[in-house]
Amino acid sequence: MSGLHAFDALVGTWTAHHRRLKERLTGCTEWEEFGGTFDFRLLMNGHANVDDSVFDMPEGRVHGVGLSAYDARTGQWAIWGLDGRNPAGRLDPPLKGRFEKGVGTFYADDTLRGRPIRVRVIWSNITPTSARWEQAFSPDGGKTWETNWVTEFRRTP
Repeated sequence: MSGLHAFDALVGTWTAHHRRLKERLTGCTEWEEFGGTFDFRLLMNGHANVDDSVFDMPEGRVHGVGLSAYDARTGQWAIWGLDGRNPAGRLDPPLKGRFEKGVGTFYADDTLRGRPIRVRVIWSNITPTSARWEQAFSPDGGKTWETNWVTEFRRTP
């Protein structure tokens, strides 16, 4: 699915299994794993969506919200994230991109430890019962990428 209905299959409640690098862009190869939940719903007649996520991280439970909006003029989605540990902080720069052949690829420019980085998120393997989300950072404008977070979703019966 692509365009306006690209995220429709995610509507509902999911369990999440997260795998995250302990440190990003430092050469770290140690991963930590934790669970969570993901509740997803459409807004604005499908032109936007919101997810309410719970991350059962090793350091404790964290809540997050994702908001996505579709721009019919460009055929792109913009995705923002709100970290519950800093609810009054700035929203992440929006990731922008689209789905092609069932894979959604989204990019943003951000900073990490005061250095500019490129962020890439890929949504893939979206089925009625499963989905995959993957995040990677690039310190060199997208020439090389370090995948630092992978989430496998399973629909809650």
